[in-house]
Amino acid sequence: MNVGLVIYGSLDILTGGFIFDRKLVEHIQANGSSVKVFSLPWRHYVSHLTDNLSYKFLRQLKNATCDILLEDELNHPSLLTTNFFLNHPVKFPVVSIVHHLRSSELRSKATNRFYRKVEQSYLRSVHGYIFNSDTTRQSVRKLGLPSKPYVTAHPGRKPANRLVDIEFIRKRSHESGPLRILFVGALIPRKELNTLIEALSNIPGSEWTLRVVGALETDRNYTSQILELLKRLNLEKNVKLLGSMSQEELDSEYLNCHVLAVPSSYEGFGIVYLESMGFGAPPLATNAGAAHEMVSDGINGFLVSPGDVVNIAEKLGRLAGDRNLLFEMGKAALDSFVAHPTWDQSCRKIFNFMKEMVGNNHV
Repeated sequence: MNVGLVIYGSLDILTGGFIFDRKLVEHIQANGSSVKVFSLPWRHYVSHLTDNLSYKFLRQLKNATCDILLEDELNHPSLLTTNFFLNHPVKFPVVSIVHHLRSSELRSKATNRFYRKVEQSYLRSVHGYIFNSDTTRQSVRKLGLPSKPYVTAHPGRKPANRLVDIEFIRKRSHESGPLRILFVGALIPRKELNTLIEALSNIPGSEWTLRVVGALETDRNYTSQILELLKRLNLEKNVKLLGSMSQEELDSEYLNCHVLAVPSSYEGFGIVYLESMGFGAPPLATNAGAAHEMVSDGINGFLVSPGDVVNIAEKLGRLAGDRNLLFEMGKAALDSFVAHPTWDQSCRKIFNFMKEMVGNNHV
């Protein structure tokens, strides 16, 4: 099977959606099929819409020797008319990998109405869907589109870390000193690092530290706001902005932290929550999006409402003062991780769906 894949940028990016795409590509290739990646440059949303005027890109796709074309839904503004012309006449099924809808994110209603119209038009142009969560599937269903073939497969887990077991979690949980909190994500408004910092300012500084792993240059204005916030709240000694890291360096951060806190306003899945659970570190997430599909509030992590500074402070304050609770939640987090599907299981489910789309000529 010859597979095409349309993405922005590079598969080497370490954020959740790109990890999902990269793992799927690796699985496809490991099973004897080829993958041709068609990459478009990262630009502003409006600039992406102008990609539809590029006959060169359309010609690339039309001339591709594909049995099936996968498109990361993130690319939807670039593919509106491209898909329309690509499908006349149809040469191969086009399937969208939907991580989460842009119109599901927290912003003004007027702006989201615009994004929703664009996404509706794009999703109408494909023949099937690959969803990363039931939450994402439901968000697409609410757009009122015609029924199409789909598969839902959660991002998978890596093998359990052999350095982490119940005794390791017990020892780490009861170490003296402040609660070691980790934030993982690009510094962009949706990840709500500012909300986390404001919440932590309500807990005595001697009780916690925060290490922030994520690209500082994605939204330089927002990064400047974070630096100003730290200065205003006098938290510069408590919070360390570490920038981007390799996976090996990030694993070391997970190994050392007590808890992950990423109170995003929306996550289509949230791979970082699953990753932290693999190190026995319970995640604090929000109930907006799909985090609830792996995080059970008060058992293996915490779920709060987006922007709820008071509740975030209360939850993290509890863990700082109750190390037995921290241990029990860490243990439950590791159990949940081990029970989660592996990457091989998730990608095999998708690969079988792709073969059905090709074999049954779902176009």
